[in-house]
Amino acid sequence: MTAQSTLRGSAAEEAIAAFFEKYTELIRVKLRNTHKTTRILATLALASSIILTAEGSRRWWKSRRAEKEQGMKLVRTNSWLHNKDGSRTIYVPYKDGTSKVVIHGTKPLTFEAHRRLFLNPPRVSGLGDGQVPSAQTKPGLNLAFLHQFLSLMSIMIPRWTSKEAGLLVSHSAFLMLRTYLSLVVARLDGEIVRDLVAGNGKLFLLGLIKWCGLGGFASYTNAMIKFLESKVSIAFRTRLTRYIHDLYLNDNLNYYKLSNLDGGVGQGADQFITQDLTLFCAAAANLYSSLGKPFVDICVFNYQLYRSLGPLALTGLLSNYFLTASILRRLSPPFGKLKAVEGRKEGDFRSLHARLIANAEEIAFYGGADMEKTFLNKEFKSLKNWMEGIYMLKIRYNILEDFILKYSWSAYGYLLSSLPVFLPAWGGLGGATERSDNGEKHGRERSRMKHFITNKRLMLSLADAGGRMMYSIKDLSELAGYTSRVYTLISTLHRAHANAYYVRGRENELYSLSDVQGTIQKGFDGVRLENVPIVAPALWPQGGEELIESLSLIVRRGDHLLVSCVPRIKPKDG
Repeated sequence: MTAQSTLRGSAAEEAIAAFFEKYTELIRVKLRNTHKTTRILATLALASSIILTAEGSRRWWKSRRAEKEQGMKLVRTNSWLHNKDGSRTIYVPYKDGTSKVVIHGTKPLTFEAHRRLFLNPPRVSGLGDGQVPSAQTKPGLNLAFLHQFLSLMSIMIPRWTSKEAGLLVSHSAFLMLRTYLSLVVARLDGEIVRDLVAGNGKLFLLGLIKWCGLGGFASYTNAMIKFLESKVSIAFRTRLTRYIHDLYLNDNLNYYKLSNLDGGVGQGADQFITQDLTLFCAAAANLYSSLGKPFVDICVFNYQLYRSLGPLALTGLLSNYFLTASILRRLSPPFGKLKAVEGRKEGDFRSLHARLIANAEEIAFYGGADMEKTFLNKEFKSLKNWMEGIYMLKIRYNILEDFILKYSWSAYGYLLSSLPVFLPAWGGLGGATERSDNGEKHGRERSRMKHFITNKRLMLSLADAGGRMMYSIKDLSELAGYTSRVYTLISTLHRAHANAYYVRGRENELYSLSDVQGTIQKGFDGVRLENVPIVAPALWPQGGEELIESLSLIVRRGDHLLVSCVPRIKPKDG
């Protein structure tokens, strides 16, 4: 045995040596036949490439090292770099070093282009007055929701070459792959049951091996779908948060105007930015997979069942969809409005806590803890009662929804699966198989079992897709509530940024911000007021409170003036 192994090793070594010797001799012959000038140029080119590669690697390593040191320094000082194009470069800790992140600010032209979507909506067909309802319209599945959602989508996906568009394309690819795997699983399930009934052990074991391999790939696909959905949600939230921050915190003092001059978002924007924006992005990302994927599944599975069960089954399936959708749509509570009010109550409760923290010293000095506690308990009780009412509505709706989508659809699926057996003329390919199968009884039963299991698997997948489509009605209603909240925030920020404090449809309020006017005169050194009313500001669209009816004065450089408003006291008679 030892001698035999040695001979095998020697033969292998000789074959490898002969291979190298053959091609080495071939290269030598090529070089000898090449012109001397060509060899010199090739040698110079090789040497130049080696030298340039080494120099490029050295410079890259040097710049990488300098960037790493700069990143560590900026992380320690919590600083960033301003670039020439207006963007900022920050370094964040990552593993043992730092990671470079470039943040591009929103351009002013982008705000100007988006202003018409939030302050001057375009005409939409189907509306009587040609205007999209305002952000204060009751949230629901209407044209106002469609306009608001598309306006926000123009911010989340600014162009087709953006990162968000790439994530959506990848997500779509995995969703289509999952639909194809569902078809393969349905066919394989029928084959495994057929081989089990026939007692064919070899094919049965082969089917189990295929099933396990397909299961591993399907598990990976499902995990990637959930991962990409989370990535899409984070990408949407990042894009919207940066847009809102650039519009909220800038030199125009919009963060001050929002709470002191404009009453569009109540006490503040913290509830809108932190919670409502997060829920909106999660619902928008989930809508893509809960509505787009089931729609594709319904189209593909309906076609497969049409081939297998015939046109009568397809007609029954389509009529079942429309009937179920109409029942659930008619009996569905207004989840959009309920979610919007819940978000507003959550914001009011949070603002009370923020007010307590901001005015803790004054409250402690005046002994107002009991009063603040009363306000907090009252607001929390209102929030609790509202959420309990929503849960009670959901109980009745979920009972109806589960019965229709699970049990009634299952019974209807069994009825359609029996068409090839009891009505072969209307049973499609399954009925044709029944009529043409003249073999033994056991062979026909095995064929029936295979077709029934395959159709049952398709029916279950179709019922799951249809159920998700029906469930998405409730998800759409909740998304309408979140959309209304986020759209209200951005439209209010645009109004504060553009100083567009005017009331549509009627004349301006007395002493509103739209009446503020003034001129700048060159050569006049000072400030001059002529018959100007002094008004305490109030939240838009209400007018302010008049303090002085008419004031005229001139203040020049270096002068100081104090205006004191003292109420006039009339003397009493007698």
